[in-house]
Amino acid sequence: MSADAPQVQHRGLLTLCVMAATIMQALDTTIANVALPYMQGSLSATQDQITWVLTSYIVSAAIMMPVTGFFAARFGRKKLLMTAVLGFTVASGLCGAAQTLEQMVMFRLLQGVFGAPLVPMSQAILLDSYPKEKHGSAMAMWGVGVMVGPILGPMLGGYLTEYYEWRWVFYINVPIGVAVSFGLAAVMAESRLQIMRFDWTGFLTLGIAVGALQMMLDRGQIVDWFSSNEIMIEATMSALALYLFIVHSATAENPFIDPRLFSDNNFLVGVSLIFVVGVILLASVALLTPYLQTLMNFPVLTAGLVLGPRGIGTMVAMMIVGRVMNRIDPRVFLVLGLGLTALSLREMTTFTPVVSMGTLVINGIVQGFGLGFLFTPLSTVTFASLPTSLRTQGTSLFSLLRNLGSSIGVSVVMFMLERNTQEMHAQLSQFANPLNRQLHEPVVSHLWSLGSLAGRAALNGEITRQAAIVAYIDDYRLMAILALAATPLVLLLRPAKHKAGDEELAMAME
Repeated sequence: MSADAPQVQHRGLLTLCVMAATIMQALDTTIANVALPYMQGSLSATQDQITWVLTSYIVSAAIMMPVTGFFAARFGRKKLLMTAVLGFTVASGLCGAAQTLEQMVMFRLLQGVFGAPLVPMSQAILLDSYPKEKHGSAMAMWGVGVMVGPILGPMLGGYLTEYYEWRWVFYINVPIGVAVSFGLAAVMAESRLQIMRFDWTGFLTLGIAVGALQMMLDRGQIVDWFSSNEIMIEATMSALALYLFIVHSATAENPFIDPRLFSDNNFLVGVSLIFVVGVILLASVALLTPYLQTLMNFPVLTAGLVLGPRGIGTMVAMMIVGRVMNRIDPRVFLVLGLGLTALSLREMTTFTPVVSMGTLVINGIVQGFGLGFLFTPLSTVTFASLPTSLRTQGTSLFSLLRNLGSSIGVSVVMFMLERNTQEMHAQLSQFANPLNRQLHEPVVSHLWSLGSLAGRAALNGEITRQAAIVAYIDDYRLMAILALAATPLVLLLRPAKHKAGDEELAMAME
């Protein structure tokens, strides 16, 4: 069967099933965030303990994602994907029924293990199910789930938590998972199996490196980063395990990660760019949500609704790209996407808590367009010249780098937000003294009288608020610079043209 014209029956239904699996997994990366305060009371957990509901899922998914390629080759894509969907569905139901924190953490670990293969497997299946000239459209459909899921997650989670119960954040996966399982069983064909040895050394060292890094990123903000022995241990474990993995991969006969992946220029540049996209995608959401809630006093549901236009912009841009990308160099869309993203982030540096709803909506649409113009062409050009036999492993690393970018991005911007708020508070506080004549103006002294405890508390609250505004601006400026700095990488990409012998060459390389 030629890679140019794959013979796939019921392609539309297969696409719908893998898209639903992708959206289900992508939603769970953010949908539970808004429900954490409600879970904390129901599960009798402390603020520190309830974060394990998020951490356990992220860490287990990160560790298991790289092994997707081996499992798909050894047991077949259909068996792996159906097992992952069913396991994720059952684990979601168990999360909703959890009565204690220990149960919730254990079930979230299972959810992460079974959810890890869903996104990379769905991407590989769509790439193999559509001919080369329709890869842009296929990646547009796939990207809608991956990109829009985390954006709409807080909105859906807020709605379910507000009008039903936090447990429905997990129960909503059950009917979707059951329907997807029946659909896959009916329309998906099994892939060719390959007998290969499993590289336990490579898997364990990479798993420890990724898992320890995720733990460090998720826990750093809580335990004050490198002043904590826990963070020092996790950083040392991650660095040492990564070093051992690199040395082992360079010397092993059959390493866990196939070195041929990194000999493909487009793949190497593509995973670097998707790391940057991952940073911007979730970090911007992680900043805007508390900005709307704490500085603009928006309710949870309203804050989620404000993020909706961002997702709409992303979907529209992806559909546009999917239709015209065969006629336009994908690098044009990548430059345009990075430019629009940087422009929207630059605009966010002018935000204040009195910014209008219209400005928020327009900025969200522009940023959504930027991310939409990025994801589809990047997902296509990254795998344009990669042999089909390496696609499942390649898509696993592609998803892993995106997730790592998101984790690192969120941790860095939240750390900088807290640090810059403290520094700016200290600077502004220097002017809050009796020698400052402006504080003795009638209007000002009425609001913030230094002669009363209530007045000093009110003044301190306003200083903290102003310091936070400046800290948010610094974070937005940093992400805008990052988007612009990544633009030159686009020039290293080469739009590859498919040749008739690519599939045969890939088979011969094995």
